[in-house]
Formats: sequence, structure tokens, C-alpha cells
Amino acid sequence: MPPDGGTKTLLILRHGETSWNRERRIMGAADVPLNEAGRSQCARAAELLAPSAIDAIVTSPLRRAQETAEILGAALGLVVREDPDLEEVRFGSWQGMTYEEVMRDPQYVKYAADPCGSPTPGGETILDVQARGLSAMEKAAVGQRTLFVSHGDIIRSTVCHYLAIPPAQYRRVRIDNCGLSAIDDSGGRTEVKFVNVLPDPGRAWDPLHWGVAR
Repeated sequence: MPPDGGTKTLLILRHGETSWNRERRIMGAADVPLNEAGRSQCARAAELLAPSAIDAIVTSPLRRAQETAEILGAALGLVVREDPDLEEVRFGSWQGMTYEEVMRDPQYVKYAADPCGSPTPGGETILDVQARGLSAMEKAAVGQRTLFVSHGDIIRSTVCHYLAIPPAQYRRVRIDNCGLSAIDDSGGRTEVKFVNVLPDPGRAWDPLHWGVAR
């Protein structure tokens, strides 16, 4: 059943897995492609989404998100459009580093302690990131279901907004590769339907996937 005329339904999906996710390496704006596991995740996500009567797909233009969206679009019979507001955090000099490496950087320690007041080397705070994500989602048409394909921290911070969680607490929200979240937005009233539903739920308990890089 489609949403009523005064509501827009936002479906938000993180891109599929890449080799850098496996290596716990920060991707940021790097155009890292999906790996075989990631493509398989996307195929299963398409099956999960098939009954949802999606009207539009909007994606980050970064390769891993774009490939995810194209797999879904082909399966669902939808044309994909891009929105740069959905791109991952601009991590600057941290891009390409592993988490073990970056956690030794004093600037990262400062950012981790105060993500709203301390920017990344790429010049973004989590408030900037959240604002970009919300800007993209505000463009969704009322009365339609729009699927957004994006990245971990964009999704975490956006979900925080809709749950009325302080954005500095965004790391409390777990978002896995191909994790799906859903929000009904009727302007003055929002309802978070679910967060991080997986097409292969057993993966949530696989230690290899805990805390994977963005």
C-alpha cells in the first residue's frame, strides 16, 4: 500500500561491501568498487525491496553506492538519479588509512571526542554531514516511496535526526553494508519504522563485519 498523500516514505540503504570495508580502511571520497560479496548483498537487497512499490532511487555518485543503486534499479525497473549531498564524509588525509592507523592521529582523537565541533581534515563536522543528508531527503516527493543509497555516517546522522538523538551520538546507530532503514515523514510528524534491516540477517552476528570501515 502506498503512503498517504501527505506523507513521504524514505527508504535508506547503505552501499554493499567493498574490499576496503574488509580491510577496515576509510574510503571517504575514494571510488572503491563493490566486491563480489557486496554485489551478492545488493542482489538480495533487491529481493527484499521488491514488494515495497518504490517510486524512485537516488544515490550518492561514489562508485560503491552507484553500483549498488544500479543493481537495485535494474531489478526494480527504475532509473537511478544522483545527488552529491549523499556522498560519504570528506575525510581528507584520513582517506585510505586503516582505523588502527587513524586512531593514532591526535586530530582524529579530537574529532571522535567532539564530532560536532571538530571537523575532519576534509573540513566537515557531523553536523555538516547530517545537513547534507537531510537536504537530499527533503527533495523526496510527498506521496511516494524514495530509496536513497548512501554511506554509513550520512545514514547514522540522518537517522539520529529522525529519532531525536543528539548528532554527537551518531556512532550508537549501527548501519551495516546493505542495511536498510525506513522513515515516514509527514512534515510535522515523523515515524522511524525500522533501522538496519539486513537481507542476510545472520551477518549482523558475524564478528568479521563488526565495526567495518566506511
